[in-house]
Amino acid sequence: MAAPRDNVTLLFKLYCLAVMTVTAAAYTIALRYTRTSDKELYFSTTAVCITEVIKLLLSVGILAKETGSLGRFKASLRENVLGSPKELLKLSVPSLVYAVQNNMAFLALSNLDAAVYQVTYQLKIPCTALCTVLMLNRTLSKLQWVSVFMLCAGVTLVQWKPAQATKVVVEQNPLLGFGAIAIAVLCSGFAGVYFEKVLKSSDTSLWVRNIQMYLSGIIVTLVGVYLSDGAEIKEKGFFYGYTYYVWFVIFLASVGGLYTSVVVKYTDNIMKGFSAAAAIVLSTIASVMLFGLQITLTFALGTLLVCVSIYLYGLPRQDTTSIHQGETASKERVIGV
Repeated sequence: MAAPRDNVTLLFKLYCLAVMTVTAAAYTIALRYTRTSDKELYFSTTAVCITEVIKLLLSVGILAKETGSLGRFKASLRENVLGSPKELLKLSVPSLVYAVQNNMAFLALSNLDAAVYQVTYQLKIPCTALCTVLMLNRTLSKLQWVSVFMLCAGVTLVQWKPAQATKVVVEQNPLLGFGAIAIAVLCSGFAGVYFEKVLKSSDTSLWVRNIQMYLSGIIVTLVGVYLSDGAEIKEKGFFYGYTYYVWFVIFLASVGGLYTSVVVKYTDNIMKGFSAAAAIVLSTIASVMLFGLQITLTFALGTLLVCVSIYLYGLPRQDTTSIHQGETASKERVIGV
């Protein structure tokens, strides 16, 4: 009797993984181009801020459709946003951390070779796994740990010595880039698991949580815009250097961010990490066709390791999609849901 439901759940998780992988791959390719083309370089802080605004507007629209009527929509906003300062404060934590992460990722990509950036950034996967164990009181199996580090090894092989895809050489500061990516990795692991815990610890709508987080995120990113690039933006303008490709990157980041929330709500946060790693492989394949990269033996071996690790992670195991609560009543409530 349970087999059909299990099959539907598995298919849904695979669908989520596939969509996230394709979206992340497209985002990576587009972002590479905008940071290495011969166009005027745009302000990354403004791009992060606009992304938060778009995600907020999309979340408001989806919540309005979910509530079904204007009255219920207003009541939901009044109760969960305007009337819940503590919840807004709670969601300001991942807002701040995500803002730092996104800006550090841009900074790292501007100062590191794309391959070095992509490989090093995959350290967010074991970081996320560690945060999952410490913050959600989960116990990962040995096979899960093996699959996590196998994935990192595979991605490292894929990007070990890739051919150069960029045609413009920009001045880089490797030490600054490594420092920025180290901060981004820590932020990614903590913020992702924190938001997963908030989502799965209550019955509050996912879109209400998104609205709470993006409201705080807009404030945080605006402060970042002012502190980081305020003087230059006054001189050149908020949208200086923006092209259709930049707007495409912002669109992918906005849609990908919302879809990630759905995946975290209904699967788990480590699945998001595996999707990102698989997207790197897919983006590298796209680079072969678009930028003339050559597939090497290390690429083939790395791709195999990534595929095997994803398969091992998806094998039947103890459920990791619900949070273990300390009290029995809390456990029963989570199981009942």
